[in-house]
Amino acid sequence: MNIRLRAIALTASLGMAFPALWGCDYGRMKQQESIHTYETVMPEMPGETIPVEDGYEIMRKMNPEELKNPLPSNREVVERGRNGYAYYCAMCHGPRADGNGTVGQSFAPLPRDLKNPYVQKQSDGELFHKISFGFARHPPLAYVVAEGERWAIIHYIRSLAAGKEG
Repeated sequence: MNIRLRAIALTASLGMAFPALWGCDYGRMKQQESIHTYETVMPEMPGETIPVEDGYEIMRKMNPEELKNPLPSNREVVERGRNGYAYYCAMCHGPRADGNGTVGQSFAPLPRDLKNPYVQKQSDGELFHKISFGFARHPPLAYVVAEGERWAIIHYIRSLAAGKEG
């Protein structure tokens, strides 16, 4: 009986060990491209190609008056700005951009009416800078809202005062 138990134990251990070894080719596994991906030597980049400082920091230091809206003021851009406004701005400034948004009601003072001449007389660059980097209670949105979306929102804000918001 003792010999029989030894035979069963030996058969079980060999049966489990050898198929595992027969099914793996460890030499070929180390030759996979996924293993060697990070060993690729990259070519050296010419100097001053990659910004040393963050692009947002460069823009933050710029004079806002020098920032010009790169998007044309047309129906498609204004509509894109309206969608961006509804997604990112309406909760504070309100659906009619009058400063009566649901979240904005908890602020003192209330968010500005974006049709107000105080807002409308600011240049696109000033509005872009304030939207991007924040001011007073306004949060910085440069890391949340894409640059093109911010410019489109400014066109939408302009359309509010012009009465074109439809």
